[in-house]
Amino acid sequence: MWIRDQCYAGQAVAAAGSLALLDDAVRFVSARLHQDGPHLAPAYTVTGGPVPDQRVLGLPGYPGGYDRTGNWVNRQFQLDVFGEALLLFAAAHGHGRLDADGWRAADIAAAAIAERRHEADAGIWELDARAWTHSRLSCAAGLRSLAAVAPPGRAATWSALADALVADTSATSTHPTGRWQRAPDDPGLDAALLLPPLRGALPADDPRTVATLRAYTAELTRDHYAYRFRHGEQPLAEAEGAFLLCGYLVALAEHQQGNQEEALRWFERNRAACGPPGLFTEEYDIGQRQLRGNLPQAFVHALMLETAARLAAPPV
Repeated sequence: MWIRDQCYAGQAVAAAGSLALLDDAVRFVSARLHQDGPHLAPAYTVTGGPVPDQRVLGLPGYPGGYDRTGNWVNRQFQLDVFGEALLLFAAAHGHGRLDADGWRAADIAAAAIAERRHEADAGIWELDARAWTHSRLSCAAGLRSLAAVAPPGRAATWSALADALVADTSATSTHPTGRWQRAPDDPGLDAALLLPPLRGALPADDPRTVATLRAYTAELTRDHYAYRFRHGEQPLAEAEGAFLLCGYLVALAEHQQGNQEEALRWFERNRAACGPPGLFTEEYDIGQRQLRGNLPQAFVHALMLETAARLAAPPV
């Protein structure tokens, strides 16, 4: 049970109106924050316990697949999950479904951001620990989102912390071309950089928002399929499959910019990359036209649902 995926699912069902699933996501994430506070893990078992270490099962499987259970993520710190939790709580509040326990969990998440924001983290893609831009801007988005509906004392504190996060990140991770870069020591592009503006870290018309979207679609997409980031000098499709989550992020970003026809092209292209039951993996091999990676992949289904709901309404 991934904290980030629970938050994405909660955001999606909040947009679509399935409030029972939203309540489930809020309860699970709140309980983990109360349990572990600033040491919130990226993932848990479905009962809230620690994920076991990764091990090999010794079983035959699909060619190119892995016979593994457990996950080394149990030893990682991912800063952005605190921001995602705040975004989930804000979505719940928008439907009148954030209770006192949820507000206390929000206090814990905001305090954890203040305490740990200068630490290197593994980021959304579980890579080497760095000051990932996406992680810090996602925390700013969560703080801004909940500050907008919080009591005055909380609102002022959280807004000031969000401003500090954006200012610090701007000073270290603005590319010379005016777009965001992955980290202070990594000038590359990354699909994850499209997400914070969608969540309110920055306005849609911020020059960095627009420049990042345009540079990303020019450099890391092919035929309306999107890739996470560049792996060295090899062609994109030889390094990994297209990431369907990233395709939906582009659809949402184009929608936010008012480009509805282009947003629908992105949505339909990636929506079609599913298996016969209508389930999505995390990756899609555009050459072989085959599914790749984990099946089913929770965050892909969540973003597909959210994108469908948001493209049906005017951009905000």
